[in-house]
Amino acid sequence: MKMRFLSSTWRVRRHIRNLVNDCRGVAATEFALIVPIMLVLVFGTVEVSSFVAIQRKLALVARAASDLTSQSLNSVTTTDMQNVFALSGAILLPYSLTPLTATVSEVFIDKNGIAKIQWSQSATITMSGSPTAALQNSPHKPNDTVPVPPGLLIPNTWLIWSEVSYKYKSLTGYVLKTDIPWQDQAYTRPRQSLCVDYPPPTKPSSSCTPVS
Repeated sequence: MKMRFLSSTWRVRRHIRNLVNDCRGVAATEFALIVPIMLVLVFGTVEVSSFVAIQRKLALVARAASDLTSQSLNSVTTTDMQNVFALSGAILLPYSLTPLTATVSEVFIDKNGIAKIQWSQSATITMSGSPTAALQNSPHKPNDTVPVPPGLLIPNTWLIWSEVSYKYKSLTGYVLKTDIPWQDQAYTRPRQSLCVDYPPPTKPSSSCTPVS
């Protein structure tokens, strides 16, 4: 009985020792443990790089929308605004334009340094062979008071204010599971006149007349 017990114990110890010394499958186990971490690092790098690139492009979109409008002489038409939105949105390519919206407003700063909306137009920018803009109602109404950086609050002057908003959609869906909203804005002053009217005034005397 004692000999059988010792023999069984020795066999168990030998199996344990063989198991400990058996290196088969170690590489596969290590691979299974490391792969998820490596995938997170790789896709995370791709997502962060894309998000930063889109942030920079959105800043350029906002600047372009404001700058193009400010270069107009005296006034802009509906077609002009559609072109401004479409051309500005093209900066975002090759990224998707589908969730891109933009708003361009003219702001008048009165003698008390209060900034008020004179006119405002919004658009959803999409891709249909080339960037196109579908005009829509603006969130701003004439005479709405809006915040303006203190350095731009010069009484009796006009500003062109552009805003863009975008929802960043994950390229892979592996790291980011939800969309990330992002916004940017830019201010420029009219280049060739005191203000830029929209739509064009019916009488020359009504140009650059603050909304009351």
